[in-house]
Amino acid sequence: MKESKQEKTAGEYFVEQEKNNRKTKKDFCPVARKCGGCDYAGVPYAEQKKKKEQKVKDLLSSICPVRSIVGADDPFYYRNKVHWAFGHMGPHLIAGRYEEGSHWIIENDTCLLEDKECSKILLDIKNLAVKFKIQPFDERTRRGLLRRALIRKGMATKEVMVVLVLASPVFPGKKGFIKQLTEKHPSITTILININTRTDSMILGGKTITEFGRGFIWDELLGVRFKISPESFYQINHDQTEKLYSLANEAADLKKGEKVLDAYCGIGTIGLCSASKTEGVLLTGVELNRAAVKDARENAKENGMEKARFIAADATEYMKEASAKNETYDVVFLDPPRSGTTPEFICACETLCPQRIVYVSCDPTTLARDLKEFKKHGYDPQYAVPVDMFPLTQHVETVVLMTKR
Repeated sequence: MKESKQEKTAGEYFVEQEKNNRKTKKDFCPVARKCGGCDYAGVPYAEQKKKKEQKVKDLLSSICPVRSIVGADDPFYYRNKVHWAFGHMGPHLIAGRYEEGSHWIIENDTCLLEDKECSKILLDIKNLAVKFKIQPFDERTRRGLLRRALIRKGMATKEVMVVLVLASPVFPGKKGFIKQLTEKHPSITTILININTRTDSMILGGKTITEFGRGFIWDELLGVRFKISPESFYQINHDQTEKLYSLANEAADLKKGEKVLDAYCGIGTIGLCSASKTEGVLLTGVELNRAAVKDARENAKENGMEKARFIAADATEYMKEASAKNETYDVVFLDPPRSGTTPEFICACETLCPQRIVYVSCDPTTLARDLKEFKKHGYDPQYAVPVDMFPLTQHVETVVLMTKR
């Protein structure tokens, strides 16, 4: 489909700023200062990578060698998960991201991070809300219906999920709304309504109803298919995730018959991507979120890896129990949250006697802390590789290989 003149002009404008190495956020994106989503808006991409690589080196060089950062082929429009909040400005309905540190909505339909198709769908949801006279939810009065809209896209499969977050299950004009939205965007394969009556800032509430399609989408990473539900944790940059997981697989260097533990496994992405490359790997994934474990089991079945086990449990407690049964593992993957892992996890991990540990980190500061603790338990970091998963932001992922001393 041909881009509109306005959208094409916006795209050309941003590319021009990058080529000309413009330095200010205002020149690069008109709402960057308020939004706060792009820490490095206005910074040339080569300089962004240099800053991130140096950040990792400053923290890890005294612990292990740090390789060159793995950058993105295209640093723009990579987010496969996008959500907007809805509100009102006087009599007008507005929609967009919240201003940094507040609940003030910033309207911007040319975000540099968001997948273009997702942004178009969100804009049409806003326009249809006006057309169908759907009132936005007001956090102060607790009145209104439409709170948020969440879009998830399978970048390999092109399947699109729409989640409408409402304050009530009563949705006047629902059938007409869904019909017109799917006619405008045939790529939408499922639409869900999530009922959120909470008073906190959580995006999704406890009840979700499938109104169109099967209630989830599929995507692929390194040839492995993954089921994505509204609540699933799934990396937001598809192309960089494939690079990240390829590095993790390279570090693991799996061999036939080896036992692998994927801690904090989520829907099984790292473990399944790595185990699929080597015949006869015995994979066990551990995850506290039961819904994620259910998806992980379906993902294993979908990919013909039915011998892979996924267990709903705390990873530290599972390792303690496994050690008590004299179980051992050859390789351990861990991809913890930004806060890193814990001394208790590291101690429990040691009792399983893995020969190799592959740590995928989203915060080099907590990574440096954890690597020092691993060394105390006999695991030496061999190298670290930074990966720019989130261009235009300050965040950086890192893959580290540790081996048993």
